[in-house]
Amino acid sequence: MRTLAAGSKPLSATGFTLLELLVVVALIAVATAGVSLSLRDNAQSALARDAQRLASLLEAARAQARASGVAAQWQPTPSGFEFSGLPGQTWPSEWLSDRTRASVNAPIILGPEPMIGPQTVALIGAPNNAQSSPASLWVTTDGLRPFVVQNHLPPLERRP
Repeated sequence: MRTLAAGSKPLSATGFTLLELLVVVALIAVATAGVSLSLRDNAQSALARDAQRLASLLEAARAQARASGVAAQWQPTPSGFEFSGLPGQTWPSEWLSDRTRASVNAPIILGPEPMIGPQTVALIGAPNNAQSSPASLWVTTDGLRPFVVQNHLPPLERRP
């Protein structure tokens, strides 16, 4: 009859050690986290991209209006937005996300004067499902500084 040395395993013992199982579970957890983060593109991040793009476009149009000495303006349309009064190149007219909508009291005046009045554009992102509330961001300027994206409306510009 065969006997085993102290501390050795029987030849018929098969399976995984606890350490091997923990390594596999950790790898699965890391892979799952990576996939879930790469797929995460909710309405808030899409709205933030549109708001940052709009702020950049408004600043570029403002600079071109000042450089060319023409009156320029921006206003939302049912399908996106439009720039008017700017000579030359074609400006974008659609949102990056089909859920983004803009709201303004009057068209945004962009020039030709170096100082413009305070301007605010409210951007609203439609929620992905019926249970979440719509996301909102504001693209504002005080007329002297560049357009910036804000999470809340400044106190002087709050609407009743």
